[in-house]
Amino acid sequence: MIDIVVVLRAEDAVLDFLSVLTDDGGGETRVILADRAETLILGAGVKAPERLALIASHVGPVTDGIASPGPEVLATLLRRAVAGGPCRIWTHSPADNRRSRGRLGRDTALARAADAEDSGGGLTRAELRHAVGFSPYLQILSDLDRPLGPEHIAAKLDFVNGSCGHLLAETDPEFVVQTPRVPAVERFFDTDPDQRERLFALLASLGDEAASVVDPWEFGSSRYEARRLDATAAWVRERCADLGSDPDLGSGSAGALVEVGACEGALTHRLVAAGFAVRATEPNAVFRSRLTAALAGTDAVTVDGADLADLAKEDAPRATAHLLIEMLYYGQDLALLDDLATDLVFVALEPDALAARLRPWLERSATWRAEEETVLVPPQLETVCAGRAYLSKRGSVGLLLRRTNG
Repeated sequence: MIDIVVVLRAEDAVLDFLSVLTDDGGGETRVILADRAETLILGAGVKAPERLALIASHVGPVTDGIASPGPEVLATLLRRAVAGGPCRIWTHSPADNRRSRGRLGRDTALARAADAEDSGGGLTRAELRHAVGFSPYLQILSDLDRPLGPEHIAAKLDFVNGSCGHLLAETDPEFVVQTPRVPAVERFFDTDPDQRERLFALLASLGDEAASVVDPWEFGSSRYEARRLDATAAWVRERCADLGSDPDLGSGSAGALVEVGACEGALTHRLVAAGFAVRATEPNAVFRSRLTAALAGTDAVTVDGADLADLAKEDAPRATAHLLIEMLYYGQDLALLDDLATDLVFVALEPDALAARLRPWLERSATWRAEEETVLVPPQLETVCAGRAYLSKRGSVGLLLRRTNG
């Protein structure tokens, strides 16, 4: 049985997979260095010190362009490493918070699946395990735990101090080596393709990688998210109830709202059910196509791709309110709020972000004042990805802003 360790950089093989390299079974191990598209062969008779020395000779400086070579290249490397024999594959977690490693973990799984589908080759029956590694945002349920004894810990620390000294002082969080990146217990898990894609998307934050699965943040299945969304819709409905008779907004309507960053429409559906006309904006094309499909035939909703900057620039009709719900986490210029065509803005954020980002800006603002603050939902621990992991949902606080010079 050949063990194949697929890592982004050479040091990863020792930091997360030392127990594989020094397995008492004494079999052959092959280490694929993805950043070089190169394979190291550690023969069955090669002892641990010699194996670590070979890997240490390939630890290099941090350079631009270090990334997964993609599933096609990895499939080729894996086929060569397997050489038609039985094997086990070990690689990074698709939920590694270092995006470069998370992408490689996912790409390795895709490469294995593509080989099985295209050729029925030697990877078809290969076990595939991901290293939990350091996971600051998720607690991942492992299937195999390997505590390291003093001898292994000493070897791991000697390797870091002797070969990775420049990485201890590295400033890039993708490549710095710190205590949590040198685990004393190496933990591994297997997972199915759907869980793997969801773990990958969950850590993507924004963009097409987050949109690689439907409902990446599980708005449709999470009890916490349902409570948050229900509370948010109820808050907006209650605060806008007395504006329904405004002649500029249309008789018999609960008011016209602009929902910024509507994603796939989980909140939009609730706002329409509450009687609002909604302009749902979503700049991500994949999410927007799902949003449009989900709301097809709903006359009270229009969908477009405007982001916050677009809304601040355009000459749009005035709205009852703009909703910035759980979306001011990504460095947007808060000064853009001054140019929105409304006198009311509903903001919802987790408490720490509210304190660190919104309150200091609001204290300096001559345009907006906080009219109300409300806890929409408290923090809660919750499982995600079909129970493969759990995490702390941080709670959501609503802040209703009113224009002071409107």
